[in-house]
Amino acid sequence: MRKLGFLCLMLIGLMMIASCNDEETYADQKKREKSAINKYIADSAVNVISEDEFLKDTTTDVKKNEWVLFESSGVYMQIVRRGSGKPLAYGESATILCRFTERNLLTDSIQLSNVLFPSVSQTFDKMSVTNNYGTFRGSFDTSSLMYRAYGNGSTTVPQGWLVPLTFINLGRYIKDGDEIAKVRLIVPHDMGQTYATASVYPCLYDITYQRGR
Repeated sequence: MRKLGFLCLMLIGLMMIASCNDEETYADQKKREKSAINKYIADSAVNVISEDEFLKDTTTDVKKNEWVLFESSGVYMQIVRRGSGKPLAYGESATILCRFTERNLLTDSIQLSNVLFPSVSQTFDKMSVTNNYGTFRGSFDTSSLMYRAYGNGSTTVPQGWLVPLTFINLGRYIKDGDEIAKVRLIVPHDMGQTYATASVYPCLYDITYQRGR
């Protein structure tokens, strides 16, 4: 019952946002989304670096609060930990386990988390991902919280979640000193989950990526 109640409350909130959006044009909604992103960047003293600067060493200095902006997608990313192990190779498929917290930047509220609300989900969200020579495709296991909240019959992983996979390593805790990759993302609506896409709002994510067995 707790699980059902939590998801129902979350979906009611999202439907209220969608209802308000019915009176706005798409251009208005995108302006509002951009304003929410800019407000977070300003309030959080984010130091935005260009993609060209990032690609020199593919790192973001957490001490300087650096985030890279990928102009083509509008996704902002901060690599908190690159992680142990190795990247997903060309042509390779793998099961990836994720722990995450999702914040709606329009309402500045946490919408979903398998970290803060473990009672509503398994410990990890599980997704199967393939690196098709630089293009990543992923699908959630139907037990995953993201699928249960936003799937609507589709297991497709939001493209924003796949952006970091070019730059991080996938590994597991095997020995002392091993680290699990962690990133922070600002994901605009058209790179996000289905409710964000439909209602035109950006989400802030904290996500860890761990190679499954």
